[in-house]
Amino acid sequence: MGITKSEHFTDEQNELATLAKAIGHPARIAIIQHLIKVNSCVCGDIVNELPLAQPTVSQHLKELKNAGLIKGNFEGASICYCLNEEGFEKIKGFFKNINDYLENKKNQCC
Repeated sequence: MGITKSEHFTDEQNELATLAKAIGHPARIAIIQHLIKVNSCVCGDIVNELPLAQPTVSQHLKELKNAGLIKGNFEGASICYCLNEEGFEKIKGFFKNINDYLENKKNQCC
């Protein structure tokens, strides 16, 4: 979506689009899955979990953080990452609306 067109959509629509874009890459999905699996803040070992170079992993972490899906805190020389529940609540709410619609629709369309 071009910058010039985003003004035609609501803040909520633009925010959901940003979140969807952030999770729209398999490396970012893998990072999120890893953070869920370890169930704690992760410091530095994400690079060891992915078949990507450290600068590439850093770029994906930056995209997830900018979208509000992960948080990062400095611990010494490392940055520790964990999921940001607030960002995922927005995604969860969007998919709940879709799920509610589909359950109520019961194949009444097409």
